[in-house]
Formats: sequence, structure tokens, C-alpha cells
Amino acid sequence: MPGGGEWVLIFVVVLLLFGGKKIPELMKGLGKGIREFNNARTSIEEEIQEGMREIEKKKINDPK
Repeated sequence: MPGGGEWVLIFVVVLLLFGGKKIPELMKGLGKGIREFNNARTSIEEEIQEGMREIEKKKINDPK
């Protein structure tokens, strides 16, 4: 993870590359991307959990 000085350098580079007016748009897009990623991750985790529950139910109902 970048330290404090590295974050300042990154911010200055972004400011120089995109200008002050584009930064809010970039942050909005970044936030949307992070939200979509987290939603997809949560969905996958729920599917895995459901699959594990189904396997456990089969083991309980059909012991060998």
C-alpha cells in the first residue's frame, strides 16, 4: 500500500494528467466500478454458500 507521500505524488500526477474538472468524473466512475465489483463478489460468495448448503443437505439426507 502506498504511504502518505506516495499518495500525494499520485494525486499530483492525476491532477496534472486530467485537470481539476475531470477528477470528479473519474472518482464517480471509480466508485461505480468498485460498487459493481463488490456486488459481483457478494453474488459469487452467496452462490458458493448456497452450493455448500445443498451439498450438506444431500450428505444429511443420503448418508453412505
